[in-house]
Amino acid sequence: MVTNNEAESRYEIHVDGELAGFLEYRNVGGVLALVHTEVDDAYAGQGLGGKLAQFALDDVKARNIKISPLCPFVAKYIDKHPEYRVTIR
Repeated sequence: MVTNNEAESRYEIHVDGELAGFLEYRNVGGVLALVHTEVDDAYAGQGLGGKLAQFALDDVKARNIKISPLCPFVAKYIDKHPEYRVTIR
């Protein structure tokens, strides 16, 4: 399950109730800078990073917020999924 933990400024993914990974962001002048994606080694290879990126991008698209994909993982995800390019500032 992926959620937006606004108090921690990050999207989080949980597996069986355990935090498996997160995507940190910062709000800079109304633009959401997607800064860093991290998945715990115990959950590597399960596509969780992609699920985090997709959830975050769908969320900002639904809220009509522009992003700055500073995280290399998110930037690469957008390259592979061009439908998210419209969210880039």
